[in-house]
Amino acid sequence: MKILVPVKRVVDANIKVRVMPDGSALDISGLKTSINPFDEIALEEATRLKEKGIASEVVAVSCGISQCQETLRTAMAIGADRSILMETAAEPQPLDVAKLLKAIAQKERPNLIIMGKQAIDDDCNQTGQMLAALLNWPQATFVSNMEIHGETATVTREVDGGLETLSLTLPAVITADLRLNEPRYVSLPNIMKAKKKQITVMKPEDLSVEIDPRIITLSFHEPARRSAGIQVPDVAALLERLRNEAKVI
Repeated sequence: MKILVPVKRVVDANIKVRVMPDGSALDISGLKTSINPFDEIALEEATRLKEKGIASEVVAVSCGISQCQETLRTAMAIGADRSILMETAAEPQPLDVAKLLKAIAQKERPNLIIMGKQAIDDDCNQTGQMLAALLNWPQATFVSNMEIHGETATVTREVDGGLETLSLTLPAVITADLRLNEPRYVSLPNIMKAKKKQITVMKPEDLSVEIDPRIITLSFHEPARRSAGIQVPDVAALLERLRNEAKVI
């Protein structure tokens, strides 16, 4: 079984991103980057399937600028066997990424695609669903547990009313939720080994895919500062403020 795992290069989750003074963009120059946390969870799950002997190969894929090779090296240190970079100077939007991943999937013919449910920079939560639709594959989103038995994947996904269990016939697209697993610590020996693993660099035109941005960002604004909290003398005063100011009762 071959598993394809898309990974995105994002600003590290522990770093605060600021807006440029003119509001035209985010100031991310010089900031530490890492694998999107949800993609890291997906990669960890694929690696565990390989360690169990269920999967024979894990291929990491990224779309973006050449610096994404650093992200792919980290992915291979975690457990990917090789990587593919779809290099483009344009910032691919969810539909563009889904089209690129579809072309790669048709070329690589994986049995399973595991990816993060969303990226922490744009929070779109669209790429996995779009990819499944383009490939016409079964999909399961927000997965918190999964098991593979032959050509069937049994997954538990989180929904508003609780948990839902689905059975999917492979090939399929699965998006990982936060509780699927706990990603491992990347060891120095694995980082050194990853330097010898293969990264194939391709362009969107190599697979006859055209990047066509459909969303235009007009401006960025930092969220309004929260007002300071207040103390109330008793429960009656609290209820009065909740009723007339917070409007929750």
